[in-house]
Amino acid sequence: MDKHTDPKFELLEHITTAVVMMDRDTRVLYLNPAAEMLFRVSLRQVSGQRLLNFAPAAELLDTLVRDVVHTGRTYTQRERRLPVSNNHLITVDCTVTPLPRERVLLELAEIDRHLRITREHHLVAQNRAIRELIRGLAHEIKNPLGGLRGAAQLLERELEAEDLHEYTQVIIDEADRLQDLVDSLLGPNAVPRRESVNIHQVLERVRQLAVAEAPSGVRLVRDYDPSIPPVTAQFDHLVQACLNLVRNALQALGNAGEIILRTRTQRQFTIAGRNHKLVVRIDVMDTGPGIPPEQLEQIFYPMVTTRPEGSGLGLPIAQTLINQHGGLIECSSEVGQTVFTIWLPLESES
Repeated sequence: MDKHTDPKFELLEHITTAVVMMDRDTRVLYLNPAAEMLFRVSLRQVSGQRLLNFAPAAELLDTLVRDVVHTGRTYTQRERRLPVSNNHLITVDCTVTPLPRERVLLELAEIDRHLRITREHHLVAQNRAIRELIRGLAHEIKNPLGGLRGAAQLLERELEAEDLHEYTQVIIDEADRLQDLVDSLLGPNAVPRRESVNIHQVLERVRQLAVAEAPSGVRLVRDYDPSIPPVTAQFDHLVQACLNLVRNALQALGNAGEIILRTRTQRQFTIAGRNHKLVVRIDVMDTGPGIPPEQLEQIFYPMVTTRPEGSGLGLPIAQTLINQHGGLIECSSEVGQTVFTIWLPLESES
């Protein structure tokens, strides 16, 4: 069946839902382009083949199709996790419908993108709300801190006994420490000085710094796509953001494990409601114990940390730096694999 010349299939060529038409033995009669992309095959490659021969999720789908053939009833399953390639799972709404002449229609509507966009909007809104709250609080704190420090300096000048200067110096030092903390909470506020940046030069700088800090039992592995074009960004801002993520991974691993720095590109990708023709994806992956699910939603909040010695500022600052470049940081985690993903537009913002 040549779908490109058959007008009956013209509409299916343009929808985003993956559509597969099969006979009762799950031999493929038709795939639309969305299904070809989902299964990483073409109709010419698999026409006449059984679904079991090429789809990693075929055993489950094959069972669904046979149940529908047997009962003659439409079957729908929501938010089903399916493997579509090695180590890659997607979430789909799955519908199997019986057709005349012992044919079956399989529809797979991928909803990962919708779930990701919802999560992305939540992250962006969360970051903005937190920054506004902290900015307001920080300014309220900075004013009395300045007065406290100034008063301590004036008092020190009036004190004749040198041994009493120790106490005024404690006040001044503590006021300075709180000032530094407030500045860290406020984070970078200047507009990035953008230039053409090779993302792999950024990651190599980060890797050099991380190697100097890493225990001997921790390996840092590169998995770069050398074809990625330059990104328009501020070099040191990207270094700081990536370094914060790598240091977070180092702390999670302890004395042994592996950190993978991986780069890829993706086309037609949405960040914060804006569609981009091309984005770069930077993954910082570690083989540590993972982040508990109840903490995963809070990791980008300031002062949230699982370590007694941690400041809880590294991840929020990294998120802010990437947000200022029109990007976003996301995180997924399970035992044995935590992935922080940076998405950055590759085209210049107008």
